[in-house]
Amino acid sequence: MGKRRKAREAALQYSFWRDLQRGDAPEKIDQFWEFLPTKQSVRDFAQPLIEGMSAHLPEIDERIRRYAENYEFNRISAVDRNVLRLAIYEMLFRDDIPPVVSINEAIELAKTFGGAESGKFVNGILDRIRKDIDRPAREPLVRPAQE
Repeated sequence: MGKRRKAREAALQYSFWRDLQRGDAPEKIDQFWEFLPTKQSVRDFAQPLIEGMSAHLPEIDERIRRYAENYEFNRISAVDRNVLRLAIYEMLFRDDIPPVVSINEAIELAKTFGGAESGKFVNGILDRIRKDIDRPAREPLVRPAQE
């Protein structure tokens, strides 16, 4: 498994943890990394995902509510909700990640950590969002720095 997948899993776990604690997060992110020890290269990719999701959470959740119109927000499973948060953050705010990459990664996370229908549910919501954003679906707007 690549470092970006591991980083997304870590970001998902952080978001899930924060969600179950009703928005409470550790005072310092280092407390999370003590709980989930990872290589520095994984942290380096996960940290901005975690910080970005947290910073844009109201806007991200508003998108989920809008596009999951037939679902009550709090009735969406915690795993699916947090997978959506991560992917929507990437699609809206990470110009270095093509939207289809974010969608494909989210589907895999949903299949791994969610229920039997999670992959289909996440795909349906994210595909609708992708069609409404104004950027290329299969290429980044900016090239990522060399790693």
